[in-house]
Amino acid sequence: MDISLDRIGLGFSAEISSIDESSITTKLVELGFMNGERVEVLFKAPFGDPIAVEINGSVLSLRKEEAALIHLKERIAS
Repeated sequence: MDISLDRIGLGFSAEISSIDESSITTKLVELGFMNGERVEVLFKAPFGDPIAVEINGSVLSLRKEEAALIHLKERIAS
């Protein structure tokens, strides 16, 4: 079982297990969101949108709907 990126808390990190097919899937992959990559949540706005994450040494901002497409392995580290 996995959890989507929009559902993990601030400061947590986990490994990407899959990305749902969408009109922005290719763009997410181009930004570095690929299976096996580690992603950490750096900031979440009060209502969860946007979400700032670190991946491959870069800080990126995602909308909640975009982050929901990215699934992480269940084991989450802080």
